[in-house]
Amino acid sequence: MSQSSPRSGSHRRFDVVIRGAGVVGQTLALLLARERLKVALVNPPRPAATGPDVRAYALNAAARELLRSVRAWPEGGATPGDSGETTPSVTPVTAMAVHGDRDGALHFCAADQGTEALSWIVDVPALEQRLAHALHFQGGIECRTEAPAHTALTVVCEGKRSTTRSELGIEFDTRPYPHKAVAARLRCAAPHGGVARQWFHNGNIMALLPLGGAQGNSVALVWSVPAQQADAWTVSEPAALAQAVQAGCGGALGDMTLESPAQAWPLELSRAQRWIARTASGGVVLVGDAAHAMHPLAGQGLNVGLADAAELTRVLREREYWRELGDLKLLRRYERARQADVNAMSWVTDGLFGLFAQTDSRVQALRNWGMTGVDRLGPLKHWLARQAMGQAG
Repeated sequence: MSQSSPRSGSHRRFDVVIRGAGVVGQTLALLLARERLKVALVNPPRPAATGPDVRAYALNAAARELLRSVRAWPEGGATPGDSGETTPSVTPVTAMAVHGDRDGALHFCAADQGTEALSWIVDVPALEQRLAHALHFQGGIECRTEAPAHTALTVVCEGKRSTTRSELGIEFDTRPYPHKAVAARLRCAAPHGGVARQWFHNGNIMALLPLGGAQGNSVALVWSVPAQQADAWTVSEPAALAQAVQAGCGGALGDMTLESPAQAWPLELSRAQRWIARTASGGVVLVGDAAHAMHPLAGQGLNVGLADAAELTRVLREREYWRELGDLKLLRRYERARQADVNAMSWVTDGLFGLFAQTDSRVQALRNWGMTGVDRLGPLKHWLARQAMGQAG
């Protein structure tokens, strides 16, 4: 991957400009360069990090294969710990346990689906490092700090607060949730066994994602709680948060200690009214969080964004030889294909959040009965698992 200043290569003609160099933007650049398109990857300066990165991505089988195809999957990678030891940066999820606020429960097992894992929990720094390595050896991509003036197609991957989308006048409908997500890393007395665990309790949603490999005993916490409580957890004593998590999961993994400071961010349901546009210089298309955002309770945020990148690549690859990249009729094929799936996933996550926010005892009894019922229905349970794994077909 070549590096340039805004003036360097200013007369070069690019086929595609990608604004935003997060995981989705970088993956899309690699996919399009593989199609022999000349790509400019515009990476605006990021604010300085204020602490360790506690994020972890839950990636499904479709996302894994996509990243493998561009040689960006952190296979066999290791993440250094505070004491100098290294732990695997990818942890397979071999089972999933979802608990309601009473006796409702839903269990999934990779073996029942005939696969090695339901999903994989990936350390963010490890994935970003592999993407950077793949970009370095891809000659069809030029990294820039500003976008070139002329291009056939501009792809906006700048996230929920995209300035390019705002400049184009594309409306972005946002409905904030009353919750924030609290994220942290915890070490547990008991090994996690490769099980991802989730609890719905009193309107709050807690997920513990396994880290450190199949035999690890660390977890990534993602806890959806009221905004005021989330802010309080970020400044509380580490032991207080660890004890609250331990109580919230019923001591499922024994005693817990905090391994990182807690971080929090607001949650929202958002979607752009249009995903495509046409300007004087070419076509524009939105991908990933620039087009949509949803509650993380299903762990599908990045999976959905990578599916956007895969579908856009397919549409561009299969276009008629005479049709230019920025043709609105072409881009509408991508928009139609992805909007249906994204809207369905957004509807599911929003519906579940609203359902478990209900405090009426009759609603509580009904939803827990429903969870247990689904757990007993083999075909429906299998279908839900394949959907989450990105293998709906």
